[in-house]
Formats: sequence, C-alpha cells, structure tokens
Amino acid sequence: MDLIGKVAIVTGAGGAGCGRADARRLAREGAAIIVSDIDEAGGRKTVGNIEAAGGRAAFFRADAGVEADVAALIDFAEKTFGGVDVIVNNASAPYHADEPMGHWVKTVQVDLLGPMFAVLHGIEALRRRGGGAIVNVGSTSALGHGRKHGHVPAYDAAKAGVIRLTTTLGWLGQRDNIRVNCLVPGWIATPEVKAYYDSLSSVQRRELDVPQTLLSLDDIADAVFQLATDETLAGRIMVWWNGQPRRLIPAGDPGYAALE
Repeated sequence: MDLIGKVAIVTGAGGAGCGRADARRLAREGAAIIVSDIDEAGGRKTVGNIEAAGGRAAFFRADAGVEADVAALIDFAEKTFGGVDVIVNNASAPYHADEPMGHWVKTVQVDLLGPMFAVLHGIEALRRRGGGAIVNVGSTSALGHGRKHGHVPAYDAAKAGVIRLTTTLGWLGQRDNIRVNCLVPGWIATPEVKAYYDSLSSVQRRELDVPQTLLSLDDIADAVFQLATDETLAGRIMVWWNGQPRRLIPAGDPGYAALE
C-alpha cells in the first residue's frame, strides 16, 4: 500500500519514544498523521516535527484506554483529513516494574482494551476507504510458556492478549481488505530504557538478562511501516528479538514447542 495521500492515526505519539518515530516515518512516506496522546504538549511537538519536515499532521488528545476517547479520535481523523487508512496502536500505560501487583486495571485498559477499541471503532472508517491496515504492538515478554517473563504480570497478559487479538482478526484481510498485524519487539532504545541500559556494564547485562544491544526507534518505525504497507500480511505476528533479524511467526504455529 502506497501511503501518499493516506491518513494514519498513531496513538501514544506524544513522547520521545516509538510513537513519535512511527508518526514521523509514516509522514515521510506521504501520509497525513493524526498524532494522539494524553500529553498535549508532547503531541503538539510531534506535529511540529512533522510539519517542519514538510508533512501534514494534527493533534487530538485521547486516552487510548477510554472507549469514548477512541471513538472521538476516529471521528476527528475523518473530519480533519477525510478518512482513516492506517491505525497504529502504539499507546502503552506507564511500566511500573517496582509495583508488579499494581496498576493492573490501567495497564489492561490502555495496552489491551485500547487496541480493541481502535479495532471496533476503526473498522467502519477503514471500510469507507476500501480497506487499510491496523498495526498493534506486543512484546517479547509475552511470548512463551514458563520462560522468564517481565516484572509486571498485567503488562505481559495485556501484550499476550494483543498478539491473540491480531491473529484472530486475520479474516478481515480477505473479507474487508483490512489487514491487522502485530509487531512484537524486544528491548527498545526509548529514553527510559536507554538510560537503564547505559547504567549497566556488559557483565551486569548478562547477569540481569538484559540484551547486549537495543532496537533503535528507527528500527521500530521501519517495522511498523512494513506491517502497515505490505499487502501480503494479514493476521501476522512479527517478532524482533534483540540481536536478531525481524521475522514472522509461521501461519498455523501452535504456540508451543512440545507437549508432555
């Protein structure tokens, strides 16, 4: 899918992380961008970045975990730029590694219900444009059964739900030309993660199971662009472990290596 003349919504695009990088990349490819975040100042900064580079963008404040906000976001995109062709569900609740049993409701609302709300309210808008793409964002911490997971159960559960949501919507590709795919990355060089990573020695990283390299924001934006535009992909999961190339989980994968 060529993005020239298309309209893309990117949630969680008001910070200095993946959302802003995704929005800027899609804008460079020709899409008009609706930047969404609860951080109005940050969101308007992203809009300014895009406009300074010659692109088109507008900001809409929305909490991805509130259904009414998501519905209003879709409506704003249609009224502002004439439609919706791509939705990137990037927004994520703050990660509280020091409180593993806390903030569960907000985490699930933003990280799982947020993408579900975007699908529910975005489908009709995409249909009116003859189809389009939805890109969800999971996490490698949600993969596997019995392996070492992250420190926040609600986060891993929400991201696992997003992965399953994506695969169960694969049929939209054939029926409505709406392709739902999911990027499942490892550790990303967002400002917070980079600061923690830089504070550790190589030995400490090995001891703490921290990867030796981080995925860059541009890496993530490139993967999001691929999932949004590759018309052969629908209901697919792209996994990107640190230090490895990004790859797709095979269609029909059972989700486990063996049974006992």
